[in-house]
Amino acid sequence: MNETQLQFETPDSGEEAARAELYGLLSMLFYQAPTPDLLAAIAAAPAEGEGELPDAWRALQGASAGVDAQAVHDEYEGLFIGTGKPEVFLYGSYYMSGFLMEKPLALLRANLNRLGLQRTDDMPETEDHIAALCDVMRHLITSSDVIESSIGTQKAFFADHMQSWVQQMCGEIGAHPGARFYRHVAALAAAFFAVEMQAFDMA
Repeated sequence: MNETQLQFETPDSGEEAARAELYGLLSMLFYQAPTPDLLAAIAAAPAEGEGELPDAWRALQGASAGVDAQAVHDEYEGLFIGTGKPEVFLYGSYYMSGFLMEKPLALLRANLNRLGLQRTDDMPETEDHIAALCDVMRHLITSSDVIESSIGTQKAFFADHMQSWVQQMCGEIGAHPGARFYRHVAALAAAFFAVEMQAFDMA
């Protein structure tokens, strides 16, 4: 679950490629504060369509255009790192059990082991960090393994490890007074996760 390399796709590159790309972008933005180059890439990327998700994307583009990268870095540190307890947690175990490093993390690790995935040595966060989970979803979508990439595998992983808490996390970020740039990231994530849930329900 390494940091994802973002590559913006053209609008006709396919729905699955677009899903994987957006999971990859969210993984990057939640793993660490965006670099100036990433902010510029977001601001300059294509923006098409109507609805909550395209609107959230355009809002994030507006927030990325001309923003001071150091200010965004400080915001990230203040929200998600802090000194001691972070202002907003990004870990599934916290939302699912009320504590870090609890049973949901153990179940996730067992599932990742079945999928042949494990945290790399240079990954400081636990596997239930939202960035790691988004990267797993990106991996499942783009995997050449037929079983891994199947909609059934994707649906089960999302339902087991993300669906019950990601909207709560996005809501807490969006409601935090210190979230200026990251409220747009949270709004994009919330809109995307809602689309994913609807699609999985129909699968």
